[in-house]
Amino acid sequence: MSILSASLGLTRYRIIEDVPQELLSEVPEKLRKFGFIDIDGTADERSFGWTNIDDMLDMHWTQSPPEKAEYFAFGLRLDTRRIPPSVLKKHTTIALNKELEHNKEQGKNFVSRDRKRELKEQVTLRLRARTFPIPAVFDIIWNPAQNRIYLTTTNAKVCALFEDHFALTFDLHLEPLTPFFKAMDILGEEAAPRLENLEPTIFV
Repeated sequence: MSILSASLGLTRYRIIEDVPQELLSEVPEKLRKFGFIDIDGTADERSFGWTNIDDMLDMHWTQSPPEKAEYFAFGLRLDTRRIPPSVLKKHTTIALNKELEHNKEQGKNFVSRDRKRELKEQVTLRLRARTFPIPAVFDIIWNPAQNRIYLTTTNAKVCALFEDHFALTFDLHLEPLTPFFKAMDILGEEAAPRLENLEPTIFV
């Protein structure tokens, strides 16, 4: 989802550690090192990594740099192959029927459980190779001066993927700015016991 959309869902983070200045100068290099790898020519089920916020096909930032004034702006691209369950069931059944016919010629009237599993895996790989991956891109804005990062999704799985890949790339760890942590961020960590003991007010 584009950061320039008229409406969007945002997840806000703060970086737990202090970010050294030398690391900030290495951000473009690290983005390229952990950038997205295309899987169009493979049978891989999923691929993810960083890409240019201005062009999801530019994993080397040749069109524009990630530095935007005092911010870093880049994207998390996630490509996923999805085989519809009905399609997988159909082609697995076809493969099992062929295998059973072959076994009957050999005097056997069944297909073993291990062979069924093997056939399903073969069918899955064959269908994946014939299926185009579906791309999705999530914009990321990093404000080093305020130690804030904004991700244009609230999907829990994508957020977890982003947090893990960010930690792998920069060796920095993120804390979501939920209302609780946002309040503690404003009031200070000493306010944590009071915040934990708050009870909701019922107005109706």
